[in-house]
Amino acid sequence: MKKLLYPIIIGLLAVVLTACGSNDEADKKNDEKETKTTEKETAKATEEQQKQMEEMKKKLDKQKVDEKKTVAIVNDEKISGAEYNTVLSTTQMQMQQFGQDPTSKEGAKQIKEQTLNSLVGQKLLLQAADKKGYTASKAEIEKQLAEIKKQYESEEKFKEALKQAGLNSEMLNAQIAENIPYTKYVEKEIKVEEATDEEIQKYYDQVAEQAKTSGQKVQKLEEMKPQIKEQLEQQKKQEKLVKHVEELQKNAKVDIKI
Repeated sequence: MKKLLYPIIIGLLAVVLTACGSNDEADKKNDEKETKTTEKETAKATEEQQKQMEEMKKKLDKQKVDEKKTVAIVNDEKISGAEYNTVLSTTQMQMQQFGQDPTSKEGAKQIKEQTLNSLVGQKLLLQAADKKGYTASKAEIEKQLAEIKKQYESEEKFKEALKQAGLNSEMLNAQIAENIPYTKYVEKEIKVEEATDEEIQKYYDQVAEQAKTSGQKVQKLEEMKPQIKEQLEQQKKQEKLVKHVEELQKNAKVDIKI
C-alpha cells in the first residue's frame, strides 16, 4: 500500500508548488485526475496479483494424483490418492509460508517425499495404536467435531473452510476418528522428560539475544517460562516420535506406488 501512496503525495505536492495562484476548480480537477490514475494502478496491480495466484493454483493442482489411486501400501493397508492430496495441500502451504516455491523442480520433489513420509509415518502410528487397543467412541468424535465448529461464526463459514481444505463432512469425520486414537497413543506411549530449568534458561538466553540484535523488547523469563517449557517438551516429543516411527518402519512392509 505504501508504494501506491507515493504517487498521490508527489502529485499533490506538485499541485501545491506550481498552482499557488490557481482557483479551487483547477485544484479539484488535478486531484480527481491523480485519484483516477491511482485507482487504475491499484486495479491493475490487483488484477495482476489475482492472475499470479490463479497460475500458482494450477501448478499446485498438477501435483495432485487421482483420488482413487493407491499411492502406497503399508503392511497390506492402502493409502489412497485422496489422503495423499489432503496432506499434499498442507505441505504446499507450509512451504509457501517459509518463502519457498513448491512448484520448482526441487520443491516438487521435496513435497512429494515429505507427503509420502508423513502418510507412511501416520499409518504406522495408527496401526500401532490399533494394536494397543486405542479407539475413538462416537461421543468423542462428536465432541471434537463440535469444538472444531466453534472456531467458525456460522455453519456456512465452516462449510466454506471445509471446501477450501478439499474436505467434506464424511472425510472430516474419518480424520477425527483416526486422530483420536493417534493422539491417545502418542500421549500414552511417547513419554518425554520435563524441560529442565537449565534448558529453559538456555532457550530464553537465545531468544533474548535475538531480540536484542533486532532491537525488540523481550519479556522477562518468569513471563515466558510456561510457554518455553511447553515448546521445549513438544520439540522433545516430536524428536522422539520421529525415532519411534523409524523403529516401526524397520519391521514394516512399505511399498510406494508413485
